[in-house]
Amino acid sequence: MTLQQVLTEALEDEYKACAMYRKIIDKFGPVRPFINIVKAEEQHIAALIPLFKQYDIPIPEDNWDTRLKAPDTLREACQAGVDAEIENMAMYERLLSATQEANVAHVLSNLQAASRDNHLPAFQRCLERGEGYGQTEHGGKNARARRGRHGK
Repeated sequence: MTLQQVLTEALEDEYKACAMYRKIIDKFGPVRPFINIVKAEEQHIAALIPLFKQYDIPIPEDNWDTRLKAPDTLREACQAGVDAEIENMAMYERLLSATQEANVAHVLSNLQAASRDNHLPAFQRCLERGEGYGQTEHGGKNARARRGRHGK
């Protein structure tokens, strides 16, 4: 694989994940873990872009928004997240074996670790909690009840 192929595949995968998690948020609201992980995917994209510039490789256009549809249920969305992160880790393993540039390998390794150590466990917890895991980034629909009547 060429460096361009490695970087393009990585960026396309991050674009795809970001677009899917946005679709899920659009459909189900700002639910966790999607609201947190979409921000992480945006950071992953931001980590890859400088490598394209450094090696004078054209940056592919992100057109994933029009190519994806959100799953029908939140449970299906959580399962899709698990599946996507497992595939993502395997992809990074393959791309790392094809990478000679130390700085590229460093970024890819960090992105793989984020999938393995953060994203996959979050989606697995999402699956375990099932359909009712609709907490928002601000504490969820029952946050006030948990804090008490006076918000404490």
